[in-house]
Amino acid sequence: MKKILDTVLLLALPASGKSEVRRYLHHLSPKVRGDEFHMGPTVQLDDFPYVHLMRRIDDELERLGRARVFFKSGERPFIDPRDWGTLIWLVNEDYADLVARKPLKPTAVAPFLFERIESAAGKTGLPARLARLDAQTRESLAHRLEKEAARWLTEKLAAYPDTLTGKTLVIEFARGGPDGSSMPLKAPFGYEYSIAQLSPAILEKAAILYVWVTPEQSRRKNQARANPDDPGSILHHGVPIEVMMNDYGVCDMDWLEAHGETPGTVTVEAGGKKYALPIGRFDNRQDKTSFLRADPKDWKPEDVKAVHKGLRAALDRLAA
Repeated sequence: MKKILDTVLLLALPASGKSEVRRYLHHLSPKVRGDEFHMGPTVQLDDFPYVHLMRRIDDELERLGRARVFFKSGERPFIDPRDWGTLIWLVNEDYADLVARKPLKPTAVAPFLFERIESAAGKTGLPARLARLDAQTRESLAHRLEKEAARWLTEKLAAYPDTLTGKTLVIEFARGGPDGSSMPLKAPFGYEYSIAQLSPAILEKAAILYVWVTPEQSRRKNQARANPDDPGSILHHGVPIEVMMNDYGVCDMDWLEAHGETPGTVTVEAGGKKYALPIGRFDNRQDKTSFLRADPKDWKPEDVKAVHKGLRAALDRLAA
């Protein structure tokens, strides 16, 4: 029987093809996915919904005449880059909820979401921000965001599997650092910092599938995929150019792999323990994945063959 990977960290710069890879894997039959890609039915976690919701909170605060608390503006980076850690702690909580199939039935979802974000931020050392708003502003903010927050919770709960046994958990996020930075990147930028914030329950089972593009290619692909009418979409959201240059101008994955204590792994130190995470690269520097955003009936056989071969090689390495 083929080895089934337990937890895959799907990592890369923005617009590199991560979401398209997920879509392709989902499209495969269970037999092909298991026999050729070492993956069971996939369960997905992603930090992008929280990025979108945090930007929406800031948008509504600005409309209320209040100062933004997460981002410098709608087109600019985090005010405090420790919020990269906030996102990982939110993923950790999503993972714990998913494993426990935790029932969540808050009376109002927006205040519940605000509390989750505040709690996760506190674990990175950030001070309270939403909790410091006056009561009237918090009430108005919650009212304006309740529908979106309720949709987030519905999607979160719908993603709970009956069991994780025989399944592969895929956790997707993108990290990087300011253009021109030297290695290793200084916390809280880069993968070294964010991976180390993952819970031990995740790290003990995780392997890395890295979708490899250059920062320059990432910027071009980001511009090509951006759909201003669908900013909350996993497949079609665009990242502002200042964010691309400040947060994703360089990637530290090459450095991390080169300095792994065991060849073919990335060494992560977390909670006083070292983890050796196997890494497999899917080389997408010559674009193999953009076609996957189209309707599957329009996929060309030669394009499917190229993405299939590249992904299979990377996942074979993780399962070896």
